[in-house]
Amino acid sequence: MKFRQSLFWDTDPKKIDKKKNARYIIERVLEFGNLNEARWLFKKYPKSKIKKVMNLPRAQISKKSKSLWSLILK
Repeated sequence: MKFRQSLFWDTDPKKIDKKKNARYIIERVLEFGNLNEARWLFKKYPKSKIKKVMNLPRAQISKKSKSLWSLILK
């Protein structure tokens, strides 16, 4: 998938490694991603990995987004 520059405004999306930067990608897509990016995320990473990142103490995901994704990930 080609990432939007607006989703990864602080880096070059072409240089993002999907394995090495999984936490970064998951946080950004859960917080700012669109429907297509969310679909891609769930195909690329297992739900357990997404839940783990979402529940990290310093995850960069708002309380509103956590609440929404917690319901979806049940």
